[in-house]
Amino acid sequence: MLVSLEEIKGYLRIDSDAEDSLLTSLADTAEQLSLAILRAKSWKEVKKQEAARTAVMYAVAYLYEHREEADHRKLALTLRALLFGERKESF
Repeated sequence: MLVSLEEIKGYLRIDSDAEDSLLTSLADTAEQLSLAILRAKSWKEVKKQEAARTAVMYAVAYLYEHREEADHRKLALTLRALLFGERKESF
């Protein structure tokens, strides 16, 4: 994982362990989305990982806060904007 569960919980200001499995699942989804937008197969291909870390944490927060009515197109557009500088031209 690019971002640890503890970092995500700190970012979201969550103190309890009650939602750890949900947060881990959302982090996996956020990482897959980010890698797909970057057109990368692994984080080793990404040079500027700070932007990727920010994008993953943003995606986790968005998915967590909008569990019932998430607009995945809006999320993807935001992630594309955050990751634009690192995005490969093609696979």
